Amino acid sequence: MSVRLPDRSGGLRRYEPRAEPLAPAAGAPLTSRTVFAAAHVVADPYADVSPDSPAAVDWDATLAFRRHLWSHGLGVAEAMDTAQRGMGLDWAGAAELVRRSAAEARAAGGRIACGVGTDQIGTGSLAEVRAAYEEQLALVEEAGAQAILMASRALAAAARGPEDYLDVYGHLLRQASRPVVLHWLGPMFDPALRGYWGSGDLDAATEVLLEVIAARPDKVDGVKVSLLDAGRETALRRGLPAGVRCYTGDDFHYPELIAGDERGFSHALLGVFDPLAPLAARAVRVLDTGDVKGFRALLDPTVELSRHLFQEPTRFYKTGVVLLAWLAGHQTHFTMVGGLQSARSLPHLARAYELADGLGLFPDPALAERRMKNLLALYGVDQ
Repeated sequence: MSVRLPDRSGGLRRYEPRAEPLAPAAGAPLTSRTVFAAAHVVADPYADVSPDSPAAVDWDATLAFRRHLWSHGLGVAEAMDTAQRGMGLDWAGAAELVRRSAAEARAAGGRIACGVGTDQIGTGSLAEVRAAYEEQLALVEEAGAQAILMASRALAAAARGPEDYLDVYGHLLRQASRPVVLHWLGPMFDPALRGYWGSGDLDAATEVLLEVIAARPDKVDGVKVSLLDAGRETALRRGLPAGVRCYTGDDFHYPELIAGDERGFSHALLGVFDPLAPLAARAVRVLDTGDVKGFRALLDPTVELSRHLFQEPTRFYKTGVVLLAWLAGHQTHFTMVGGLQSARSLPHLARAYELADGLGLFPDPALAERRMKNLLALYGVDQ
């Protein structure tokens, strides 16, 4: 069998799907690295909603996908940007997602950390920003999950300079009952976060972040860095206090950053580990044995797919992630909250299918082929 796929030139070409998946099985717990996959949400395809409506979530399918991630030994980073936080999922929906996923984590014995932000207010004063963060922090901690202090659009808009970031984050770290993960999300993921930490100069911004951590290192488990700049992440990692982890959020350079060097390594909190979960877990188990070359041999080939999914405009990477979940059989449809299934072109989606199939990511390649052909037919591509 073959599939006629569109390319960027406007033509069609034949692709021969692989017959067998790699099918990595669940195994021992991961030991050498702490690894989170930032998980997507599954929309309810039968809900009568518009792109401006509150998100309608298929809770059964959404929680089943989290169990899939836990079964491979990965932690779940919940209610993050991969879950379309601020891009279709509002605070009310995120709060329900946190409650349900945290309860599921307890039942499954899975690790979970949840995003804490300020999206219930949009914009506001610094006092309102602090109050919004506090409300979300309280909910996450009451649910029994670790908190990830997400970068805030409202804080970026309200802050006059570095001192406001130091004040807000210092206040939140004093409030936190257990160590949190700080999150530096670059403007390629969210343009509203340009100049975060009070400066457009990344060196100056890094110094502010390090000052926040140095003031209360006992309250900081780690920092997730999503700047797509391996050199900058490595330099930041080397500047962290002892005991504070660096979690790579770099979906372009994650194999080298997780492997590390003679001076340290990054743990991981990655959106691309949503579709890569079985293969990523297999690679980290190889790394657990000390086999860096074997780890790189498994994970390096996945970078082409990741770079494709996260190509500009990077914030629309969720569309490819959900496409692959549908093709892999984790959900019954290719529908997203906010209608974001339309955010990528057909050639982009076709290339994502081809790259994922080449990696053996589909447990049932024949199912993935049929579903891809159905999608192509909707666009008028005859097979």
